[in-house]
Formats: sequence, C-alpha cells, structure tokens
Amino acid sequence: MLQLNFRLCSDIAEFTAYKGPKFSYAGQPVGEELFFFAAGLLFESGIVVQEISFSQCRGLPCFYPAKRKSALPFDPFAAAFFLVSRYEEYLPHIKDEHGRFSSTQSMASLHGFMQKPLVNIWAAWIQEILSQHFPSIKLYQPVYRFIPTIDIDNAWAYKRKGFIRIGGGMIADLLQFDFKKFRERTYTVLGMKDDPYDTYDYQVELIHRYQLEPIYFILMGDYATWDKNVPYQNKAFQSLIKFLADFGEVGIHPSYASNQEPLKLRLEINRLSGILHREIRSSRQHFLRINLPHTYQRLIDLDIRDDYTMGYPDQPGFRASICTPFFFYDLDLEIETPLKLHPFCLMDGTLKDYMKLQPEETYPLITKLIDEVKAVRGEFITIWHNESFAENDRWKGWRKVYEFILDNAAVYE
Repeated sequence: MLQLNFRLCSDIAEFTAYKGPKFSYAGQPVGEELFFFAAGLLFESGIVVQEISFSQCRGLPCFYPAKRKSALPFDPFAAAFFLVSRYEEYLPHIKDEHGRFSSTQSMASLHGFMQKPLVNIWAAWIQEILSQHFPSIKLYQPVYRFIPTIDIDNAWAYKRKGFIRIGGGMIADLLQFDFKKFRERTYTVLGMKDDPYDTYDYQVELIHRYQLEPIYFILMGDYATWDKNVPYQNKAFQSLIKFLADFGEVGIHPSYASNQEPLKLRLEINRLSGILHREIRSSRQHFLRINLPHTYQRLIDLDIRDDYTMGYPDQPGFRASICTPFFFYDLDLEIETPLKLHPFCLMDGTLKDYMKLQPEETYPLITKLIDEVKAVRGEFITIWHNESFAENDRWKGWRKVYEFILDNAAVYE
C-alpha cells in the first residue's frame, strides 16, 4: 500500500551490516534498530482458531498486542493480514439464509469498527513512523478514486419477459387485488407507459454530468427463484448490454444458482462474452454470495481478474477493513492469487431494505463513509441498481440520494 520496495532478510549478520533504511519484525529486536513486534501469525501455516484480544491505539481498535517495546503497541502486519485475508470467514461459523458469512459474526461488527478502514489507517501510521526514522525515503501518496457500480438484476420490470411470465404476472396481480400494479403492467406491455426499470437514459445523463466511469454487472443466469432477469437470448436485452458497454466497463453478475452449480458460471461468462465479443474480466456475485475460498477459486479458474463482491448486504462499511484493492490470498493454498478484490462500502438495498432508512436519513452516514475513504485516499465504491433510479413505489425519492453521493464522492480534492 505504501509502494515501497523492500527485501526480506533472515540473516542476522547481513541485517546488522546493512546501513540503509531497515526494521526488524520478530519476537525481539536484533539491536537498537527500528523494531515491530511480530505476534507470530505470519510465521504460521494452516488455519487455526486465533486468540484475539482487543485494545486501543490512538483511539482506534487494535489487536495482537506487542509483548515488548515496539514501534506500535500491536502487530499491524498480523492484524492487517487477519482482516484482509478474511481469516475469520474460514473458521467455523453459522451461515445466513443465503449461505453467506453474516456481518453480525464479524469482528468489525462486534467491536464497532465496521465503518473504519483500519488497515489503511494503520498503513498511514507505519508510513509516518518510517518517514520519521528514514527521512530519505520517498513517500507515496495514494490517489482517491470514486467507482460507481450498477447491477442489472432485472433489466425491465414488465417488458420483454416472455408471454408466460407476463401473463403469470398479470394473474398474480389480480389474485392479490393489486389493480394499480395490474394497470401499470398492462400499459407498459402495450407500450402506453415507460417501463419503470428503464432508467438508462437517466444513468447516461449522470455519466456525462459527473464524468463517471461506471462498471455494470449483468445477470446472465437462467430464470430461477432468485434469478429473474430477462432471457439472455432477447435481442433487446443484448442491445442494452452493448449500449451500456459504450459508457462503462461490463462484467458478469454470477447467478445465485451458479454458487451451487459451478458449470453454470462458465456458461454465463461465455454468454456475456459472446454478446460483447470480448473477454470478461470483472465480476460481482449476485446476492453477494461468497464462500471462501471456493467462490474466488472458481473465478480465477475462468480468468476473472477483478471482483467487486467484498462487502456486506446488511451493513455499510468495510468488510475487510480496507478501502484499497488487494490481491486475494488463498489461505487454503497459502498463495497470493492474481484475483484483485475491490471492496465496496455502500449499497442501495443496505440503506433501504436492511437499515429501513428514509432517503433524507441516509445523508449523515453517506457523508461519514465518504470522509473516511477520502482521509486515507482509498477507493469509494458504491452498488446501485437500475431499478433504484425508478422514482416509483418503493424507490421514490432515492434518485436524490444517489445524486447526493455523486455531489460528494465524485469530487476530487
């Protein structure tokens, strides 16, 4: 993260003789050099239950306390590795109804630092210490970035769903005595009313107004209980995908079903690749379903290089306590992989469906998260959906929330 070249040395004589900037990372110092206490995690192999005890450093949580005088009163390298590798997600835990690791079991939630990018903050502390001891070191200043991402789970609310699904929807509306929805569905299908989820012209207007570089994730799975997009063979859907590709990157949104049936993942990637006539390199799991390490291993096998799933559906903030992209470290295989993970920290459904916030109630939380990311010059990544721009029924008033995000997050200081 600090963009410093370094070399590991395990020979005490060589280390002692070296006259350039150096520090020791061990159970005890070699001499009078700059010393960071090593708690031992990074010298282990395998996955074992960790004894974690929390304390405070500079008013923020820390763990793996130093057992002797050290540059910091804890081991920031072990603590950062534990958080970023998602070590706790490999340990025994109870999954939620969708087979996901629950945020409520995470240390970040239990100890109240979900909305703090602790790893970025610790990195800044280390940079400060190194600059004090070695003024000749050229310090790297990261650059803040805003990355808007949009999931297309359901390209249209009513149109282009096929005769059976459209007819079934109309019957369901009548059986539920939802005559308002029946009229809206009927008028939309007959072309007398715009489809409420067709918000793409508005999105393009925002792209131009704020000079955005969005990433779109498209659901290409077959129709199922949790996968309800338009059939991938639909020509209008294919035209929409090509249209969106003119304004931003397009990645795969692996279906809910593909988590249980890995062969579906290859099929869905091939479908999207065939429509765009290009290789697909980015992904985000539908329903944010991650099963470590298997989900990421499958993506790597299919040459996916960037994944944007790292975050929780029910809590805003930093699942891995970091807002900088990082390469996935496979704890099972003990290797750093070529898959780069881009953590997001804010999603529309989190605010509305999980936290039950009204649009105007979201602003303080959004401002806090943006400020946290800007303070450490990280990446502020949001998830929105095309339907969330609809300005009807349950999403009425949420366009102004998104524009509030853009007014604050898309500003570079």
